[in-house]
Amino acid sequence: MWSSDPSHSFLDPRARPASSTARQSLEHRPAALRAADAGEIMAGWPDPGSPLWNPELRWLLDRSIALVRADLGGHGWLSPGPELPRERGPAWRHLYVYAYLALVDVVRGYHRDHDIADAVSWTTLADLGRNLAVDRRMHREGWPVMQSWLTLHARGGVYELGRLQYQRGDTDIGVHIFESGPMTPDAVTASLDEARAFFPRHFPDERYTAFSCGSWLLDPQLLEYLPEDSNIVRFQRRFELEPYEEPEGLDADAEVLRFVFRTLTTPLDQLPRRTVLERAIVDHLKAGRHWHWRRGRFPI
Repeated sequence: MWSSDPSHSFLDPRARPASSTARQSLEHRPAALRAADAGEIMAGWPDPGSPLWNPELRWLLDRSIALVRADLGGHGWLSPGPELPRERGPAWRHLYVYAYLALVDVVRGYHRDHDIADAVSWTTLADLGRNLAVDRRMHREGWPVMQSWLTLHARGGVYELGRLQYQRGDTDIGVHIFESGPMTPDAVTASLDEARAFFPRHFPDERYTAFSCGSWLLDPQLLEYLPEDSNIVRFQRRFELEPYEEPEGLDADAEVLRFVFRTLTTPLDQLPRRTVLERAIVDHLKAGRHWHWRRGRFPI
């Protein structure tokens, strides 16, 4: 699938993001990049003649942009390309970022076609900067998951509405939780109410019957550690869980560590124990037990 024949161009190179407008793109709200990430991205920009970009890399950039753009409006998970050796420099490290930036105007056009407000567009697309910041905190351990996740934003498949993000689906609206302070019941309810109005208004031909979520946050084992009035427990109570099935290829323990501690390599004895949740995660794993990824849903 990923032939690297540079003689076959899938996209006019003019569709790549131009360096003359890069700074404006990076400083605007949709990117929401930290200074360190913006600096790296600018340093590796795919300018014509840049020694950082060989023909194979340029082919892969064009191929990735074309692949994601061809599924504009899609809402399934999509890999934009193979995992790259990111230690080889900014062009390798941020190739998929350049692809997403090249698609900002494309997906914003899709948003406008569906009468979606600029504020929702920019807030949704700002997840790029959030994910790059997480990846930096994780010493580059976080990106393999994020590169597929961000194709949803670039295709109009996911929207950030208040405290939660929502993924278009077939019959369900997928609920995603991002790092943004307390997940209070009031904030969750307000976000769900916004979603209930948003999707019929902007996607009237799509019929949704339920909200659904797949997450370690729905693991009932958390009830052994957290108080009944905790935000996580009250979030769990909204869902009717599906029977447990071990997801193929997913390590729930790693996902918990990724989300709570932003590390996959720190020994358990060295992880912080500042909150009830942090202590629960560590004590559970140190006892030789495992966390589970659970799915649940509730009617819209």
